[in-house]
Amino acid sequence: MKSFRYLLFLLLLSVGCGKEEKIVFEEQLFNGENCSTCPEIRVKIPVALDNRKISETVNDALKEEVISLLAYDEGQQPGDIPEAISSFRKGFDKLQDEFPDETVPWEANIEAQVTFENEDILTIGLNSYIFTGGAHGYGSTRFLNFHKKSGQELDNSELFKNHKKFVEFAEDQFRRQQKIKPDQPINSTGFMFEGDEFYLPENIGYTENGLKLLYNPYEVASYADGTIELLLPYTDINSFLELKI
Repeated sequence: MKSFRYLLFLLLLSVGCGKEEKIVFEEQLFNGENCSTCPEIRVKIPVALDNRKISETVNDALKEEVISLLAYDEGQQPGDIPEAISSFRKGFDKLQDEFPDETVPWEANIEAQVTFENEDILTIGLNSYIFTGGAHGYGSTRFLNFHKKSGQELDNSELFKNHKKFVEFAEDQFRRQQKIKPDQPINSTGFMFEGDEFYLPENIGYTENGLKLLYNPYEVASYADGTIELLLPYTDINSFLELKI
């Protein structure tokens, strides 16, 4: 009986060791001041709680992204998110002092969440909407990809074994989705790729359903066209990926 229990213990231990180790996150919320003349500011991001290198890398990367979206004074870089919120508020106050009858309240809404995680890769999608006057605000999505074992953030070029071959495959899929014939220029239906040549977007991220290629407004099309997305199933692209899913 003791022998059976011991074998059962070893089996459970081996299963536990083989199970992928998820990063533990806690949601953190930052709000601007609540007043009738204050900009509406809301920031919600996941914060990694453990002491691993990857957690520090993720937290630093998210903080830098939020700061870059909110910082208004180019001469003084905020050191953390509360300071960035204060910088955004000061920018609005300065404009309101100069044009008290014309200034419309500003708005900043930033929210991030994990879109994919396995034993090797973590991807966080950061959605933002920033309004600082004008006809409309600007909404965008930023993907942050991380290699969990090395603890490093991944550049888009590091995602693929053969970048050129993947671009060719992605263009073929993009043309199929957008109904652009192979013999037609890529901009023939109204896109605005520079040089009339297809290229990958700035934002590429892992999701549960596939690798998402995301062109934010103005990147290759007009604001009215909104976000342009191409989702590629892993079964179709694993041969191109450095880290297969």
